[in-house]
Amino acid sequence: MQQLWDFVPLLAFLIAYFTTDIFTATAVLMVAVSAQLVVYWLLKKPIGRELKFAFWASMIMGGLTLFFRNEAFVQWKPTIVNWAMAGSLIISQFVGRANLLKRMLGAQLKAPDEVWRTLNFGWAAGFIFSGLLNLWVAFNFSLDTWVTYKVVGGFGLTLFYLVLTFVYLHRCGLLEEMIDEQEAGGD
Repeated sequence: MQQLWDFVPLLAFLIAYFTTDIFTATAVLMVAVSAQLVVYWLLKKPIGRELKFAFWASMIMGGLTLFFRNEAFVQWKPTIVNWAMAGSLIISQFVGRANLLKRMLGAQLKAPDEVWRTLNFGWAAGFIFSGLLNLWVAFNFSLDTWVTYKVVGGFGLTLFYLVLTFVYLHRCGLLEEMIDEQEAGGD
């Protein structure tokens, strides 16, 4: 359910954009992201670094968009968030006991460090590509196309990366091991 709640600000932005304009949609996005944090806080749900970063990116880039009446700022936001995620993944490979993906998912998936390294760099490359693609769409197509891409394309790319991840884990034989462990634990 929490994953669905994470899409509410994006959905609110989309609806506001196609019923009004980019500036109203940006303000709606800022309010929705703020409301999301308040709801998490009231429900005593953990507020992760990614959500905090997305909040501040929305506030800063959205604020600049509204102040200067220039949509380029809000168009840069997805790239900044994607590149920050990529940077976090890359840095985590060299700092700390385990990379970020292993720290986040290591309890659910037992894998050799080489697999975690490949996944970590693979997702970092995906975030870098997503950021570049966002800029290409934002500055080479209409605003309507960019908004549609932001919603549909961003989700589609994430789904594609997940499929690639599962294919990689399957080829490494790790999905079968995980299923076998779950079945053995369930008996």
